[in-house]
Formats: sequence, C-alpha cells, structure tokens
Amino acid sequence: QVQLVESGGRVVQAGESLRLSCSASGRPDSSYAMAWFRQAPGKEREFVAAITWRSGGTYIAESIKGRFTASRDNAKSTVYLHMNILKPEDTAIYYCAHAAGGVAGPRPGDYDYWGQGTQVTVST
Repeated sequence: QVQLVESGGRVVQAGESLRLSCSASGRPDSSYAMAWFRQAPGKEREFVAAITWRSGGTYIAESIKGRFTASRDNAKSTVYLHMNILKPEDTAIYYCAHAAGGVAGPRPGDYDYWGQGTQVTVST
C-alpha cells in the first residue's frame, strides 16, 4: 500500500514562504495524482491543491490561487506545496493524499491514502 510522509511544516512569520514535501512510497505505476489538504482547529478539511504525476498539471483552490503552487519530482516520488505570502489564517495541519483513480479534484473521498500531516503555524 501507499505510504505518505509530509515534512517541512514549522512556525513562520506572516508574509514569509514555506515549502512542504510529501514523499510517497509504495506508489503503483497507475498512480494518477496527489493532492494537498489542510485542516485548521475546529474546521473541516479543506482542499488546497492537486497535481498529476505525468504532466505536472495543477488544480489550485481559488481561495489561495496566486499564493500557493504545487510541483512534483517523479524520480523522488515526491510532491511539494510552495506557500508564499503566508497569512495567520493559513495555520493548519497540512496533509498530502493519493488519488484513488483518475481524478484530481477537491473531494476528500477521491483519495485513498493520506499522510499523518505536518503542522504549519503562521504568527504575526
């Protein structure tokens, strides 16, 4: 089965940038896409971005489009989330997820494996 391990989360100041990584092991050749979600205290899990392995095409949530981008390194089986101009409201646990099929959308139900998450805290 697929194992996902996120890393890179830490405390940063508002306005700074941060890159998160998600290493995927045991990924089958048929893997289509990965995604990033986040969950703040007391809030529902929120879609952030998705990226396909083959083309690197991305789908970014409109609420954060322009500040966040995603990329991938197929050789390392790793996906990244590039976070810029961070705001306090970006504070959350960030999770990466593996797409169950050929869909890279915002619904958590479309993903079959999840990492344990990495904490990002943006202070003022």
